[in-house]
Amino acid sequence: MQKTFQGRRVLVAEDDDLIADLIGHKLRLKKFEVEIVADGAEAWERIRTGRPHVVILDGMLPGLDGLEVLRRMREDPTLATIPVVMLTARRRGQDIVNALALGASDYLVKPFMPEELLARVERLLTGAPSS
Repeated sequence: MQKTFQGRRVLVAEDDDLIADLIGHKLRLKKFEVEIVADGAEAWERIRTGRPHVVILDGMLPGLDGLEVLRRMREDPTLATIPVVMLTARRRGQDIVNALALGASDYLVKPFMPEELLARVERLLTGAPSS
């Protein structure tokens, strides 16, 4: 039986409309409730007020960048445990280390496979071990 995630909210902070639409479509197929924002300041506001179950965060957003949003989340005790998948074109080892050190739950480099992103989100929500 296929898992669905009805009632689970995912905030997607991505400024590329095509990527955002693709991610949103894939998540909705699994019955996630999806909200898409295109800049870091709006992402921060929606995280604070909506408390999503998972955040998919582009590293290079206009306004506040993804790492600043992540830093703020991890400093706020009410938001610190929300899983965050960084989805970014930044592929240098130091970029990955910095994001993980700030508390990213996972890190995926663009270009990416949508099915892999979905599997990572599902793993974060179910607590299943990564392979």
